[in-house]
Amino acid sequence: MTFQQVPPKPTPLPDQVVFDRTELGVILTVYGRMVAAGEWRDYGMSFLSDVAVFSIFRRAAEHPIYRIEKRPRLRAKQGMYSVIGMDGQILKRGHELKTVLRVFDKKLIRAVEN
Repeated sequence: MTFQQVPPKPTPLPDQVVFDRTELGVILTVYGRMVAAGEWRDYGMSFLSDVAVFSIFRRAAEHPIYRIEKRPRLRAKQGMYSVIGMDGQILKRGHELKTVLRVFDKKLIRAVEN
């Protein structure tokens, strides 16, 4: 009688919410414009089981000034994309990422002095 050792079943990794390539392209386009304007300096990304977060920093060693979040569970309600300020206030929420990111357009408009 021989005994065979049964290998343990691999534990499945929890599903992660991520930004796809097109979403990252849209976010990084806005990020690049704001870096060129001297407003932003660094970013970080977090991918959790219920939310993907793109954090934006003015300097590397501080709290994020903005967070761009993707929460698929809110897809049918308010929309899965949101921009959240440093104080936790939701600045804009919607179903389309490009529309939500327009909240940053007014930050690029500056008065020109002669």
